[in-house]
Amino acid sequence: MSQVRSMIVVVLVVPAVIAFSLWAFLWPSARLAPRDLPLGVAGATAAVAPVKAQLEEREGAFEVHGYPDAAAARTAIKEREVYGAVVVTDRGPRLLVASAAAPTVAQLLTESLGERDGRTVPTEDVVPLPENDPRGTALNSSALPMALAGIAMGAAVSTLGLRGLRALVTVLAAAAVIGLVAAAVTDSWLGALAGDWWAEAGAFALAALAGGATVAGFAALLGPAGIGLGALVIMLLGNPFSGVTSAPQLLPEPVGTLGQLLPPGAGGSLLRSVAYFDGHGVAGPLATLGVWTVLGLALVLLGPVLRARPTADASAAAGAPA
Repeated sequence: MSQVRSMIVVVLVVPAVIAFSLWAFLWPSARLAPRDLPLGVAGATAAVAPVKAQLEEREGAFEVHGYPDAAAARTAIKEREVYGAVVVTDRGPRLLVASAAAPTVAQLLTESLGERDGRTVPTEDVVPLPENDPRGTALNSSALPMALAGIAMGAAVSTLGLRGLRALVTVLAAAAVIGLVAAAVTDSWLGALAGDWWAEAGAFALAALAGGATVAGFAALLGPAGIGLGALVIMLLGNPFSGVTSAPQLLPEPVGTLGQLLPPGAGGSLLRSVAYFDGHGVAGPLATLGVWTVLGLALVLLGPVLRARPTADASAAAGAPA
């Protein structure tokens, strides 16, 4: 009977997992479109009114923010309040974008707003990507290795039998080394990041730590099944829903919001902020990664105790006199 069950698992469960994986990775990418994408409009109130009306006609596509002039719009872009802005001047409109915020969004704005009345609208890249990585490939590609690093770290701690304080110290130390190595590769070697080196290393380390602590904590509480649950959260949900390769506001809802509440999405947003925007916009990602880290490490310390308690209660009940 056990072999029959194993055959059923292979024939039914494995294809179901593959189908779920395909859905998680392909569906968001196939439905990319602006959804309440923060976009600025700058200029005199009377001049920008027609532009605002035109943007608002695309119901649900843009979240329009008004600014008095181009300088205020540039500041908003650099502080990650908006992805770009349309500046209305006496000579006509101008378009401000930030390829470092999301190359996909910058291209989308250029294609959809970069032409007016048959003429090309002058476009300025306020926060460009580094010359060594003009397409942002390095940062976009970092989400998967960080997710794998977290899963591998947590699985190794559990498989090697590390428990309690030793497991906690191991996870912290491994995450710190991962952060240093990742910053050395992406910044020092490839020159693909443009922020403070130590801040980038910290962002990489915290992203790996949140994932590793989550997997190790689930494993401490649930045993080997916890590794699978952690991998499901980090890899099959967190990675495709992260929006790192596009933008959270381009993903279908609630995927865009959910992705920012999971370690890969929060880690990608944190790294982008410290690498290109001088740390603006780090509060939300830091809070998300901090919550996952604290909860994971708490389970690493308390999981074995919580897991052993039901067993002890069952043994006591079995040994009690009728």
